[in-house]
Amino acid sequence: MTTITEVPLLDLTRIDAELAAELQEAFTRVLRSGRYIMGPEVDRLESECSEYCGSKHALGVSSGTDALILALMALGVGPGDEVICPSFTFFATAGSVWRLGATPVFADSLPASFNIDPSDIEWRITENTKAIIPVHLFGQCADMGPILALAEEHGLAVVEDAAQAIGSEYRGRRAGSMGTIGCFSFFPSKNLGAFGDGGLVTTNDAVLAETMAVLRVHGGKPKYHHAVVGGNFRLDALHAALVRVKLRRLDDATAKRQRNAALYVRLLTESGVASVCPTDAEIAAGTAEIPGSTRLTLPCECQSRHIYNQLVVRVHGLGRRDQLRDYLTEHRVGTEIYYPVPLHLQKCFASLGGAEGDLPVAEKAAKETLALPIFPELTDEEISFVCEQIVEFYAA
Repeated sequence: MTTITEVPLLDLTRIDAELAAELQEAFTRVLRSGRYIMGPEVDRLESECSEYCGSKHALGVSSGTDALILALMALGVGPGDEVICPSFTFFATAGSVWRLGATPVFADSLPASFNIDPSDIEWRITENTKAIIPVHLFGQCADMGPILALAEEHGLAVVEDAAQAIGSEYRGRRAGSMGTIGCFSFFPSKNLGAFGDGGLVTTNDAVLAETMAVLRVHGGKPKYHHAVVGGNFRLDALHAALVRVKLRRLDDATAKRQRNAALYVRLLTESGVASVCPTDAEIAAGTAEIPGSTRLTLPCECQSRHIYNQLVVRVHGLGRRDQLRDYLTEHRVGTEIYYPVPLHLQKCFASLGGAEGDLPVAEKAAKETLALPIFPELTDEEISFVCEQIVEFYAA
């Protein structure tokens, strides 16, 4: 038995503690510079992120949500347009489409990765479809091969929502380098988190990069001259400087997350309460299926690099997810539900006509998934404590 009595879902003070001296130096550098919005720190971060993500261009922006809005604006998305996106994702994916007057068209998810199902995209494409937004959910890339093929066939843009997935890979290609535009978030809970809101857009298209550079400063070029209406999507210099410090350690932090995930898998499978989910490809081929037990299914790695922004398990059995979460809360283990209501059933999108049963995989995921602590500074003892509580829940 461990001696741990509490495990938080996330502890940012631990994550940042070992970087305190470097972060303080970066803060002091910005303070002394007198350049607090955009400027050299943002320029350097953009160059470093471009290299890290494998894209030709990168632009710092004010948030992950604004990254999506900026990307869609640069693509000319607006009233009358449709954008296909998953229903099982964070609200900003579809909310950004809606804010521009376009219509989000929701597609179902794959059962293992929870990412958008490429086979559910094609029949939703109409003459009004302008773009597809695959989300690289929980730190694992969507199945980009068939998505990119569909986009090319129908002349559509692909906006990668990589808010949770910086550094993840699909067949060796980094998130944000495959589609027309990639969108990232520096929200503090992300693997590469700022100390407030922040984000990034990436692209290999020089014209789109220039368009987004103009749109993020109210559409002004030169300053105070506006051929288009943009927005205030600028990144603060302080956030850029602090993120640059953390970017240098990102691969080390990712390796720790991957190690933590592997320890969960070992402890929970050895205990007999869980099994690793087969991959989406195995399920589609009919060579494997998700176990129909009343216990846990652990996440699998369907793509070439999973960075584990979240460790999301599937809890089988009607109502068992909520029972397990209540039990873990009672025993001082932090958890979260990402996401309890799929977007096609959200009240604000009721006018689109979504109904229960439309997207069964997404709806089931919303009822069965639970995120466990996975941040890099978790100790083996803490992970063992979480696993002990799960085992005790099933033994009760």
